[in-house]
Amino acid sequence: MPYRSAKIYNDGSHYIAIPQTNNTTRRKKSPTRTVCTGTELQIAKNKTDKTASEILTPKERFEKIYRENNGKRKAEKIEILTKELRNDFKTEEQTKEFIERNIERLQRNKIVRKTRLARKINLNEWNWFCTFTYSNEKHTKKSFRKGLSEVLKRMVHRKGWRYVGVWERGGETNRLHFHGIFYIPENGMPGELEQRSDYSFSEHKRQIIMQNTYFNDKFGRNDFNELNVRREITDSARYLMKYIEKSGEKLIYSRNIPTYFRSDIMDDDVLCTIGQEDKKLLLSDDFNCWDEGCLIGKVSPEVIREMPKCN
Repeated sequence: MPYRSAKIYNDGSHYIAIPQTNNTTRRKKSPTRTVCTGTELQIAKNKTDKTASEILTPKERFEKIYRENNGKRKAEKIEILTKELRNDFKTEEQTKEFIERNIERLQRNKIVRKTRLARKINLNEWNWFCTFTYSNEKHTKKSFRKGLSEVLKRMVHRKGWRYVGVWERGGETNRLHFHGIFYIPENGMPGELEQRSDYSFSEHKRQIIMQNTYFNDKFGRNDFNELNVRREITDSARYLMKYIEKSGEKLIYSRNIPTYFRSDIMDDDVLCTIGQEDKKLLLSDDFNCWDEGCLIGKVSPEVIREMPKCN
């Protein structure tokens, strides 16, 4: 019996299918726990001299303090958080429970983001790793962030680009720049690519880089590295993942990057069941892809392009 319209992703080595289920029960939201009264009193006290946007909730303060101490060990973070948040709660136990619960929440979110990134990277095609920064003569930090974001959106809409990237501030220069893995279609590259000699602050030496004249004219320095083999794509994805783990920076996705494609799965293409409660299917490396009863072909990048996508 075939599995109808299963969601399929690639884990880096194999294709995994998630069959549809008939379970329509919605997960109930956990009741909101009210453990803080100190902040409410503080808000009431400061209403006369502070706007609502200037007052942070305990959760917002937790995340701000956690980010500011990101390089420290977990025990040091907990000690600092306990000291800073203690006055927001009635008891020390409530403070500790709040901190532990939110640290667990951040860890779960980190795992979800890494899993999402890996599935998107493995399912889609990529051919460039790019870095963009700016010249002081052309932009401020604020105008660079806004301007590059708008240009990349236009490239997605008009040229068919895809990208996953992250904003970062440089180590020695502290200059804002943007790293990303890109798919740029043939004839989708604006400007010209030129080899230039430039100084690398990370390598502390001059090196030859490939710059795009369009982005150089609009913003300043840029670096286009072509990704020719799968290992280079994997290494680039790991480079982005480290910011999830170390800096807590959020990844930025263009809108056209699916996490899964859909296909009917025949019993003969299932090697075994895997995952929690055996709810997933490990597929053969050459399984057949079907769309509404029509055989599209054996799985390949070309066939996947024709299959319906979802997130």
